[in-house]
Amino acid sequence: MSISRRGARRSVRILGVASASAALALGVAGQALACNISEFSAEAKCEGGKGSIVVTDKDGSGTPATITVFLKSPAGVETPVGQPQEVKGSREGTAVTFNEDWKPNATYRVHVKVDTDRVHIDEDIIGSPLTTPAEGCSKDESTPPATPSASPSESTAPPAEESSAPTPSASESTPAPAATPGGNAPSPATGDSNLAETGANSNTGLIAGVAGVLVVVGGGAVFFGMRRRGANNRG
Repeated sequence: MSISRRGARRSVRILGVASASAALALGVAGQALACNISEFSAEAKCEGGKGSIVVTDKDGSGTPATITVFLKSPAGVETPVGQPQEVKGSREGTAVTFNEDWKPNATYRVHVKVDTDRVHIDEDIIGSPLTTPAEGCSKDESTPPATPSASPSESTAPPAEESSAPTPSASESTPAPAATPGGNAPSPATGDSNLAETGANSNTGLIAGVAGVLVVVGGGAVFFGMRRRGANNRG
């Protein structure tokens, strides 16, 4: 039984449609299996008391990718961590480790680069930059608490300095000037009476002499007066 031209054309058309559908399906499947940036993840870990940055690739196609990690300072300056590493992902996940003694609350940028005939990736992983935990791998590596303010009793003001000059005592006062010889100032000799201090002692001898003379004259007058009265009585 021969096949007509019309039937042959129909068969070729059907075969072409089927081939195109198969090619499209293979293309979609190939894209689904290709490397994708969403298949990469990063985590800050502690192993044996030491820190590390671990990047995991879950690309089932096993497309080679280059991973680079950068430490970002608060000022925005980036420092590479170690050397770039190449990884071939798997459905279970393939990890590469960057030894890094990270500090609490540090920031890291993780970059992925893939350059093949089918896939081209040159960007940071989703969720980058990566921030490390607030507590470090060592117990003494943690965010320090705020410094308490100094209490009034802990003031650092220096104590008042004591005066180096001693206060002069009464005994150390300026002595009085000495009396000028021959002046009217009284002598400071100990034991002098008030009269001596006023200068009355200079007339004491004269007064005593006059008083003695008067006593003698008065006694003689009394004596002669009594003798004369007695003589008159006898006459």
